[in-house]
Amino acid sequence: MKLVVVSAGLSVPSSTRLLADRLAAVAAPAATAPEPAPADVRVIELRDLAVEIAHTFTSGFPAPALADAFAEVAAADGLIVVTPVFSASYSGLFKSFFDALSVTDEDALTGKPVLIAATGGSARHSLVLEHALRPLFAYLKAVIVPTGVYAASEDWGAEGLDARIGRAAAELAALMAGLSGSSRAAGPSTGRPLPKRDSFEEVTPFAERLAALSVPGPSPAP
Repeated sequence: MKLVVVSAGLSVPSSTRLLADRLAAVAAPAATAPEPAPADVRVIELRDLAVEIAHTFTSGFPAPALADAFAEVAAADGLIVVTPVFSASYSGLFKSFFDALSVTDEDALTGKPVLIAATGGSARHSLVLEHALRPLFAYLKAVIVPTGVYAASEDWGAEGLDARIGRAAAELAALMAGLSGSSRAAGPSTGRPLPKRDSFEEVTPFAERLAALSVPGPSPAP
């Protein structure tokens, strides 16, 4: 079981990285329970890849370090993604990484469990999880953990943060274990997603629907 953490923090030390580590510390053992060994955790620090991310948009292909990061994300059984809040949304570096990933492999996150989290200076930005991060990963076709975690400056050391971390990490672990078990039961993968049935393939003619709804009128007089 492989858990990949994507942290977009810029400072050292970083509250964004701290939140990412605390989420991973709870999710990794839970994902493999009751096995004694926790999941293999890999951390991707986006600040170390900022130049390579920018070059990807001008050159059209990722540099080796960024390509390795993309491969780690694509091979993960689950993701924890954490961004600092900039202008009431995710950071540009965070968005650029996933933009470059989707250009390189548009199906990299399809069906993958993702725990979204963010840090900020004020609790007023807590809705960034719902109006920015959740729509982004829904567009990338990920399976988003129901509970997101936002940590404002006043949340560190407060009572509620640990509870939110525990709930979100448990949900991610359950999704990882469930999807991994389904994959094993289905047998070896060919590497290609199964074709999805389009609900519009079978179309009932409109005239047929009208006929089914029509009410017979009175019988004509003899």
